[in-house]
Amino acid sequence: MKILTTDKNTLPDILNQVRRAQKKSAGVEQTVREIIATVRKDDDRALFAFTKQFDGVELQTLQVSREEINNAYNTESAEVIRALKRAKKNIEKFHSKSLVRKESPVETQNGVFVWREFRPIERVGLYIPGGKAAYPSTTLMLGVPAKIAGCKEVILCVPPNKNGEVPSAVLVAADLCGISKIYRVGGAQAIAGMAYGTETIPKVSKIFGPGNQFVTTAKLLVYGEVDIDMPAGPTEILVFADDSANPSWVAADLLSQLEHGEDSQAILVTLSGEFAKKVAEEIGKQLKSLKRKSIIEQSLKKSFAVVADSFSTAVSFINEYAPEHLEIVLKNGEQTAMKAINNAGSIFLGPYASEPLGDYATGANHTLPTSGYAKMFPALSVDSFGKKIQVQKVTKQGIIGLRKTVEVLAEREGLGAHKNAVSIRFKR
Repeated sequence: MKILTTDKNTLPDILNQVRRAQKKSAGVEQTVREIIATVRKDDDRALFAFTKQFDGVELQTLQVSREEINNAYNTESAEVIRALKRAKKNIEKFHSKSLVRKESPVETQNGVFVWREFRPIERVGLYIPGGKAAYPSTTLMLGVPAKIAGCKEVILCVPPNKNGEVPSAVLVAADLCGISKIYRVGGAQAIAGMAYGTETIPKVSKIFGPGNQFVTTAKLLVYGEVDIDMPAGPTEILVFADDSANPSWVAADLLSQLEHGEDSQAILVTLSGEFAKKVAEEIGKQLKSLKRKSIIEQSLKKSFAVVADSFSTAVSFINEYAPEHLEIVLKNGEQTAMKAINNAGSIFLGPYASEPLGDYATGANHTLPTSGYAKMFPALSVDSFGKKIQVQKVTKQGIIGLRKTVEVLAEREGLGAHKNAVSIRFKR
């Protein structure tokens, strides 16, 4: 892990250096555009062809059968199934509390009441990444809030393995969420299939889920045809720690995200150069025994320790970087940091709040904005699966009170029919 030092003057250059390491490969957007166009033209035929090209398997069918879902329970251990159920319970508990189906009416003036009511999106599409790992946890993070929201139809796409199979743990997690429409298709082609519909995959109104550069680019390109949750691409973690933190714990948390893929990124921000060196040494030690060592070695090339000259510089870096995951491990500055940091997908406070706890089972959602999008996008929630409809109720007393204001403004804007719609109610 390369160690960089920064102050207020060099901060923009350091940020550029860090972000440049994350830039998507040349040609990704053009490739994705071609995939989307082909899926729109050739429907299922394109999905079969791209699955053969990118996943190395010639499929006979796209939809996963009920029999395959049932068999998944026999494949997975009782211990894994229990863990999925416990994680699901915590996710349900947190997300259920966050949903307000009907807000309390606000009386803006006498006889004028305004409120909002939640309505679920009827058909949504969930994307579960595959590739180098299976993600039943992501299935729960997307499936649970979709069901709490009340979405009538939930479909799920996940890349198949070389045998054309979907990971059994993903199937179990989907079934626990009541999802039965599961399709063995991944990548940008899955996003295109859900956005435009094919003979087999129904067109959805909104697409959810993280993915690699191709998936994230596809989501951004189909936005407008459908809604999307957020740009959630290659994962990242930033740990803001002082020398009171345990270097081995910090190193372990940084490594936990680097094993996701070669395009992952981990950042340490600290005021102590000595502490940064200790963490870098720990990373080297722990890396030797990790199964996904070869992947981490590549993602480490994109990762940095940033030694700031002051607390203020450190916070400025964090807000500009806008991390997906932010751990704060400070002896005295935790609350000060919380007040100053505006941009982060999910925050983990204190030495025991290891990021993987949130990945699986705290109940918080792990579907988060990446690549700086935490400046404008929040974490996934039940609200993401619906919309708020405004409702206005006006009594006779209310229209009397509003009449003059509306008539004057309508007259000023030259909209006589607007004015008349109010005035006519007072004519005898």
